[in-house]
Amino acid sequence: MGSRVELFAAIRRDARVEEVSIRELARRHGVHRRTVRLALESAEPPPRKRPVRASPRLDPFKDVIDGMLRSDLDAPRKQRHTATRILARLVEEHDACGLSYSTVRDYVRVRRAQIDLEGGRRVEAFIAQEHAPGAEAEVDFGEVWVVIDGVRTKCYMFVLWLAHSGKAIHRVYPTQAQEAFLQGHVEAFEAIGGIPVRHIKYDNLTSAVSKVIHGPGRARQESDRWVLFRSHYGFDAFYCQPGIEGAHEKGGVEGAVGWFRRNHLTPMPQVTSLDELNERIRVWEAADEDRRITGHANTIGQDFATERDLLRPLPVERFDPGLVLRPRVDRSSMITVRMVKYSVPAHLIGHRVRVSLRASEVVVFEDRAVVAVHPRVAARTGHVVVLDHYLEVLRHKPGALPGSTALAQARAAGVFTSAHEAFWAASRKVNGDADGTRELVEVLLLHRSLTAADVTAGISAALSVGAVTADVVAVEARRHATTTGATAAAAGGGGGATGGRHPAARTGTPEQRVVSLTQRRLTDPASVIAGLPPDTRPIPSVAAYDELLPRRAARTTDTAQEASTS
Repeated sequence: MGSRVELFAAIRRDARVEEVSIRELARRHGVHRRTVRLALESAEPPPRKRPVRASPRLDPFKDVIDGMLRSDLDAPRKQRHTATRILARLVEEHDACGLSYSTVRDYVRVRRAQIDLEGGRRVEAFIAQEHAPGAEAEVDFGEVWVVIDGVRTKCYMFVLWLAHSGKAIHRVYPTQAQEAFLQGHVEAFEAIGGIPVRHIKYDNLTSAVSKVIHGPGRARQESDRWVLFRSHYGFDAFYCQPGIEGAHEKGGVEGAVGWFRRNHLTPMPQVTSLDELNERIRVWEAADEDRRITGHANTIGQDFATERDLLRPLPVERFDPGLVLRPRVDRSSMITVRMVKYSVPAHLIGHRVRVSLRASEVVVFEDRAVVAVHPRVAARTGHVVVLDHYLEVLRHKPGALPGSTALAQARAAGVFTSAHEAFWAASRKVNGDADGTRELVEVLLLHRSLTAADVTAGISAALSVGAVTADVVAVEARRHATTTGATAAAAGGGGGATGGRHPAARTGTPEQRVVSLTQRRLTDPASVIAGLPPDTRPIPSVAAYDELLPRRAARTTDTAQEASTS
């Protein structure tokens, strides 16, 4: 026999067609006569009565449990009884034996709600909300763990979630301080192409709220820089109730943090830098637009396409989210920012510099000029040293280079390449340690005006003929830059020199681009002269200037005669 609904329908059909007795219907369908009478009275079967399961082991302790739950009516929220604690007290104080956790848990779940209602405690109820397109957003931070260069590091994920479409922007930073809070907003606004027109919801983050003013309403004392930021971008802030009571007021972003962490950051991502991780996140965000959130008719991308055009436009000027500091440069040409030392150019020793401490980088200014940009270090201690900042000093103290921290970090970062190592070794062999290192320093200074590829090409060309001077490297590096630029211009259809104008390009024969004076001095002068190209220029002459001499002499004589007459 099928379901009770089918049973009732079959009984009613037989009674209607054959007009048999109740006894016959009960015999035919194998049910009691009460069931037949119920089927004839109504086509819908009555609900089954759920039997009340007896709890012989729990019954003696129900009054004790109720007393514990009633005492919770006046207890602090975080110090109320849990089912685990109630079971422990029953065992310790009342010698309860044989009680299972599930039995106590099920009873507590039902009785706690009843006792709270009897005691007049307010029962939280949630009311579904409608969010107009482009009107609201929610912001929050979430903790994430990332393996950076093999080191497990605790980081913080900033999330801005649009309430209508569910579009979310995620950025991972080494800190959740105010500079990261503001940087996250700037990047999120630029990613979505606008600003919500109504408000953005927050909990009471110290990056925005200096003080929560308790009492009716949601008054907050905001930090000055946060007020300036909101004024610049033109949006209002909505602050949720403090503590757990206000968590549901921005449940969208709370869920977005957890969903993204479970689906994209599990297992822990392994990257070389946070910039690499954030690039991956941008790809994941684009893919997530094809996802449909439960209860939404459209995908995230379809709803966001409608919402994008309704956002407030971005201001013309970009807000600098960095925290402005003014540290003094110490004798090691370094500044200390949040317990981490960063190098600056050596000529700033003893001066105070302006620093913009941002979420992922540290920017150092001399007046209005940027003199150093470092990736921000997440650790509380450490050194970030750039070799270029010490080159002027190393000219006078070349012996300090081999064991310096700057050189070690340049090698680790791949900035000091094998080409530099080869040039340094050859230069020290020919010129001695001090002068050879000075030649290397001059080569390193070329990086300020030429690309690394050009300097490397210059080093290779100089080493190929045994010339270990910075001047030869400079000439060849600039020649490489010119040739490369001309070839690129020719390929792109631009003006300027083309590759076909170079003699080697016309003849197809290799050209000796470097002249080694050392090699020429060691060879026969006749062969050296014979190897030089013919000089077709005319011999210099000063005849044109000689014509001016008679005129100058005549002018001097006339002047003397006029003076004697007067």
